Amino acid sequence: MSNEGINFNMPELGDALNEEARAGLVNALKNKLQNLAGDHADIMENLSPNVRKRVDVLREIQGQHDELEAKFFEERAALEAKYQKLYQPLYAKRYDIVNGVGEAEGTLNEAAMDQGEDKAVEEKGVPDFWLTAMKNNEVLSDEITERDEGALKYLKEIKWYRIEEPKGFKLEFYFDTNPYFKNSVLTKTYHMIDEDEPILEKAIGTEIEWYPGKCLTQKLLKKKPKKGSKNAKPITKTEDCESFFNFFNPPQVPDDDEDIDEDTAEELQNQMEQDYDIGSTIRDKIIPHAVSWFTGEAIQGDELELEDEDEDGDGDEDDEEDEDEDDEDEDEEETKTKKKKSGRAQGDEQQGERPPECKQQ
Repeated sequence: MSNEGINFNMPELGDALNEEARAGLVNALKNKLQNLAGDHADIMENLSPNVRKRVDVLREIQGQHDELEAKFFEERAALEAKYQKLYQPLYAKRYDIVNGVGEAEGTLNEAAMDQGEDKAVEEKGVPDFWLTAMKNNEVLSDEITERDEGALKYLKEIKWYRIEEPKGFKLEFYFDTNPYFKNSVLTKTYHMIDEDEPILEKAIGTEIEWYPGKCLTQKLLKKKPKKGSKNAKPITKTEDCESFFNFFNPPQVPDDDEDIDEDTAEELQNQMEQDYDIGSTIRDKIIPHAVSWFTGEAIQGDELELEDEDEDGDGDEDDEEDEDEDDEDEDEEETKTKKKKSGRAQGDEQQGERPPECKQQ
């Protein structure tokens, strides 16, 4: 019997609910359990009276558990909101130091003594702070090209906050005046479908106002005219290219699903998942732990997490390899036995045929 209809992801459900919905969560859970009981009444009918009574008691215990769980989600949401407010003054201090608006105590005096007063005055803040932090993250470093680095040096701050209608979150990138684009703030908004688990509905990015000849998401190609052509001038055309700033022009889902075939739909889904991965990495890792990413201290922790995941995966692979080796040994023994019986076992042929080599394409 399939239980797809009864699975609902409680943590995401709790996170996504607003205050009014949280207040009625306990009743919703009770109704949900009652509906489930009706849908699967045939299970209860097939039980003996004594077992049925025990299951009824278990359901009451489950209901008590769900009430506690609902309170947990409510208190966790309030706790998260509380600490988000407590983080803000720290983020403000970080902004001031990074951008040279304020100074850490004693910084100017020490710098003047070590390097000379003139040089200390020239160097403000922490140069390339956000660029370095993002480049040290594996997910983001793959998106940043050498051409992007010049523009990302002007990045002053990244912020995020939740949105309720529609549900999701928004990223804000604050830039200093720069020679690449006019925008002082670039935004990226993620709208989520709140069903059994959060599913990305769509993402919306800022349209970047590039200065002439400074667009980083396109490159200019020049082609020489064909021999004998009357037009002696080279032919120029623009072509899309890789850039971190493509992040602000996310893939869009067509209004009519019938407009795309299965392969295109799969490619679009992969693009949206990658886009969300970038956004959630900035939200969950870069913004709260920017200094650790800048210094590189966060890299080691990230690598340890990956190693743990790899070890878990390797364990499964090792088990599969052991099983394959056992199967091969059994097959080999059977082959040898058959050949001995037929009297045709000779030299290397006892080990069977060698598999064909794969050709590199």
